[in-house]
Amino acid sequence: MFAVLKTGGKQYKVQAGDVLRVEKLDAIAGQKIQFNDILMVGGESLTIGVPFVAGAAVQAEVIDQIKGEKVIHFVKRRRKHSSQRTKGHRQHLTLVRVTEVLAAGAEASGVAAATGTADARRAAHNNTAAAPVVEAPAKPKRAPKAAAAVATE
Repeated sequence: MFAVLKTGGKQYKVQAGDVLRVEKLDAIAGQKIQFNDILMVGGESLTIGVPFVAGAAVQAEVIDQIKGEKVIHFVKRRRKHSSQRTKGHRQHLTLVRVTEVLAAGAEASGVAAATGTADARRAAHNNTAAAPVVEAPAKPKRAPKAAAAVATE
């Protein structure tokens, strides 16, 4: 059985046992996650979602958080400017191993949904805004000896 899932703006065709490099997810190594945006499920019968297949999911285990290969961006301004600039970038990725493809019953599985780090930051920001505001402690008073010295002057 195979499935086509969508995560990080990309689509992946997966089956049980596949290892994927996907855009960074908010998960730690060893954690089980579930991809709920399933576009198509195949096997004995083919199910195409409109846009997603209801009740379908792909469960995976996070292997590691890694960085991709370095991409070099070189800018050269020609003629009178004669300047150059080199910038590098390594994309943050999550390495996952697909453990199971579920055609139905994904809601009752109890596995946490896979979310990106931007979603996690947004959720954390919204939770802290709703938390009660703690007032700063009162400023400590002067020590009695220092207060007496100031009074005598």
